Amino acid sequence: MAYRDLVSQLTLEEKASLCSGLNFWQTQPIERLGIPALCLTDGPHGVRLQRQGGGVFDSEPATCFPTSAALASTWNPALVERVGEALGDECRSLGVHVLLGPGANIKRSPLCGRNFEYFSEDPLLSGQMAAAHIRGVQSRGVGTSLKHFAANNQEYRRLTTDARVDERALREIYLASFEGAVQGGRPWTVMCAYNRLNGTYCSEHPWLLTEVLRRQWGFDGIVVSDWGAVNDRVRALAAGLDLEMPGGPYAQDADIVRAVREGRLDEAQLDETVTRLLELVDRAYRPRADEPIDVEGHHRLAREVAGEAMVLLKNDGSVLPVAPGSRVAVIGAFAEHPRYQGGGSSHVTPTRLDIPLHELKRAFGEESVTYAPGYALDDDEPRADLIEEAARIAAEADAAIVFAGLPESWESEGYDRPHMRMPDAHVQLIEAIAARQPNVIVVLSNGAPVEMPWISKVPAVIEAYLAGQAFGGAIADVLSGAVNPSGKLAETFPIRLEHNPSHPFFPGEGDRVEYREGVFVGYRYYDTKEMDVLFPFGHGLSYTTFTYENLRASTGRMRDDEVLVVQVDVRNTGPRFGKEVVQLYVEPGSPRTIRPRRELRAFAKVALHPGEVQTVEFQLGKRAFSHYDEEAQDFVVESGPYLIRVGASSRDLRLEARVEVESTAPRRPIAVHANALLGDLLADPVTGPVLRALMQERLAGSPLGADIESNPTLEAFMKFTPIGRLTTLFGVPRDEIEQVMERLREAQAAASGGEDSE
Repeated sequence: MAYRDLVSQLTLEEKASLCSGLNFWQTQPIERLGIPALCLTDGPHGVRLQRQGGGVFDSEPATCFPTSAALASTWNPALVERVGEALGDECRSLGVHVLLGPGANIKRSPLCGRNFEYFSEDPLLSGQMAAAHIRGVQSRGVGTSLKHFAANNQEYRRLTTDARVDERALREIYLASFEGAVQGGRPWTVMCAYNRLNGTYCSEHPWLLTEVLRRQWGFDGIVVSDWGAVNDRVRALAAGLDLEMPGGPYAQDADIVRAVREGRLDEAQLDETVTRLLELVDRAYRPRADEPIDVEGHHRLAREVAGEAMVLLKNDGSVLPVAPGSRVAVIGAFAEHPRYQGGGSSHVTPTRLDIPLHELKRAFGEESVTYAPGYALDDDEPRADLIEEAARIAAEADAAIVFAGLPESWESEGYDRPHMRMPDAHVQLIEAIAARQPNVIVVLSNGAPVEMPWISKVPAVIEAYLAGQAFGGAIADVLSGAVNPSGKLAETFPIRLEHNPSHPFFPGEGDRVEYREGVFVGYRYYDTKEMDVLFPFGHGLSYTTFTYENLRASTGRMRDDEVLVVQVDVRNTGPRFGKEVVQLYVEPGSPRTIRPRRELRAFAKVALHPGEVQTVEFQLGKRAFSHYDEEAQDFVVESGPYLIRVGASSRDLRLEARVEVESTAPRRPIAVHANALLGDLLADPVTGPVLRALMQERLAGSPLGADIESNPTLEAFMKFTPIGRLTTLFGVPRDEIEQVMERLREAQAAASGGEDSE
């Protein structure tokens, strides 16, 4: 018998108990009916299973994969899916039924303390990466918990803050990331966020949890609270929240029982919740697997992923890869004590840890590598003695590799960064090394963008992000050339924090944060403003070169309910095997709605040997050309020209094609009244021809009777004039205006199939 069939045999109290946890990590069992407890535990980049009897952060060893910020830089959903499969296997081996992750929140500000756990500033990329992660984990019979739904874009006052976001920005940016993950991954659970959204806690938001998530997106799993996120248990259950965690002695089960008995909560609604909870037990419960974790195999995968995630930001003079036989100075305490994951609930106890210094000695030879720490690991202040020692050994080498970035205490769950700067000790070290050694390679370990005032002084920079337990081996692979870097930035690196569009409004005032930048998040803002950035969205170099050739579209004119097929040939024109991320952006040619200049609408990663060419194909449907119309409550397309642009980043677009798209959205008739603008009435396909004719036949002799389109000055003046003001401005009798407006309404009625009003 399926567990879901046991609902009718449960008492009211038992039903209520299933709606909260037994303890911090387990759901409530019902032993008399044989309903088992499920084990939920933290992710997303490793299985953080708390040791029995240990502290909250004392966890069983598990593979620590690169964090989501790094995973997104691979732009390789298939690779991320393999990571998910490994995570699922480890969950089964450890007796975990639901892994809490991935996180699909948008990177609104570089300062968010959990940005290392999130994928991107772009919802398409974020949604596809999250969906791949989900598919991988759940292919092993283990559930995922897509989080934190929604608009959880800061840690500051996260349990009480109210994110004020207009619906268009929600639909196009913040919800779109989750929409892609839900529809592309079908997660078994979704975790609601702590914060409020437009005045209502996410845990008790019926529009968010029921209308959007379930009815519009077709989500069929359970909604679980973030730990401690429930404000009002009864209101939350009525809104669509199924499981309160952590539960235990502080669970609010009695509130549910009381609400049912007092008639404030329909027991049928409670039954629906319990049915969903038991369906999760049906899906996820299985005894702990006997097979052990493939520790070595998963470590190799972690190394492969970390290598593919690393972004070669700069490589002037082809300093990289380091030439064989070079004398290498390895500098920076992170080389010996690597920063490889973020802080907070996702902190994993790794099965092993590759040390970059040790791996570089293996790659280049013990005798070819010297080392100096350069800075104190737990002290942000510059130490002149350490800097001088590092500069000395750098000057004696052929190249210097400086490991720098952000200390663990600078970014974590629970708080946001106050600025985008690196520690002064790291900055001064880099500048001192650059003054003594021309061949400086900076390797950054950080979870989010940093300012780089030293960037012009060094020829090479690698963004390694937080690359997991195999960071040491992976960076040795990339520096030595055993791996050709192919990572691309999933977020823009601005020159300064003040350039970020959210900066004036982040993190808000008191418990209110307003997303006044709307849809202009990340590159959507920088590219529209044509603002200089440190490194653009999608940027990443390679040890080889690629050309883009022969862009073609299946048609130059289409309706928005048709599919446009776009093909482009990509050729490896360099000396090495490499991978390239082909990015497709759509630009509206003549938008009437305020829109970003361009938006990522498709991408693909290709692997090519020297001289090899591959055709990449994309299919673009309605959503690729649309924006969200709040009045229509839907994504709509404006008729007009669109540019299809393909290239290697949002600022490196090599080829373009033009397509005319015809909207199939029902035309909303313009409201005809005294304050309707003449320009709007003339531009409307129904009222425009009628008004032009009337202006000639009935209003001849007045300024309005002239052909205003042949007189630019008059046209500019008249287009923003309300039709009713023609009486006071030009002496047109009021009854004449009323007759014109009536004729316009008759034309609208006829066009819509209605009867004349006369």
